Amino acid sequence: MTTTDTDRAVLRAEETPGEPRRDTGRDAGRDAPGEVPGRSRREPSPSRLSAADILTLGNAVCGFSSVYFITTAVLVPYLTGGPGDGTLRQGAATAVMLILMASLFDLCDGLVARKFRSSGMGAELDNLSDLISFGLAPAYFVVVWGLVGEGYHLGLTVVGAVAVLLAGVLRLARFSVTSTRDGMFQGMPIPFAALTVVSVVLLELPFALTLALVAGVAWLMVSRVEYPKPTGRMAVATVAWAAVNIGCLVAWAAGAPGAEGLLVTGCALQLSLAALLPLVATGRRIKARRDRGQAA
Repeated sequence: MTTTDTDRAVLRAEETPGEPRRDTGRDAGRDAPGEVPGRSRREPSPSRLSAADILTLGNAVCGFSSVYFITTAVLVPYLTGGPGDGTLRQGAATAVMLILMASLFDLCDGLVARKFRSSGMGAELDNLSDLISFGLAPAYFVVVWGLVGEGYHLGLTVVGAVAVLLAGVLRLARFSVTSTRDGMFQGMPIPFAALTVVSVVLLELPFALTLALVAGVAWLMVSRVEYPKPTGRMAVATVAWAAVNIGCLVAWAAGAPGAEGLLVTGCALQLSLAALLPLVATGRRIKARRDRGQAA
């Protein structure tokens, strides 16, 4: 299951460390065709929501709803000795599907913002929504997994969940104030990381291995490892991949024949993508250097 960080270029400046943010998406300081030279176009109202902002809020709603279903359909039934494994499976599947839907909102709001522009608060809305859907929700998913699982060490589970949450906070903060090469993210994008963490948990691996992989994902978020941005065909592939995984989750929740195998395959592919995509980014970088060398 995969997606990527929102690439809301119209919301974020081409910043360098130490410089204040500036909204390049609104063409600050440029005269629009037909305007009087020196008179800048009217800035969008920071309090008026744009279409991109509505999609961003949809991301936040999905993240909150995921936490809600993890609590009411997984944690509460477990603590009260209520419904059995089937209900727990449906609750977990619904929570993960909502994180997937949040990632689709996150992808689409960037596309809409680049085409139609966004409000002055778009970047802030984006960060806050991402923190709910891809920081809090997967961290909470890990904690509940530690509670309902048998033979798991809850204290270590909480440490792993906190690592995911803090890495997400740092990842979003760094993304807001640093510049990266075109077409690349520095560190694993937080939506991709959230879905990778959830995939690790759903695979039901041994406790120590699961915790190590969760910690590894947290490290990748704040590392300098590069991941390609989802543009062009990769963006289409991202949407298709998310749709396929939503279908697998629906089948798993319904207990369809073979759904368990499909879920395991999807989760394993997600982990494989987490390892392979940096190699794609490295290949792009080498190709760009060769092209520059030939041009020179």
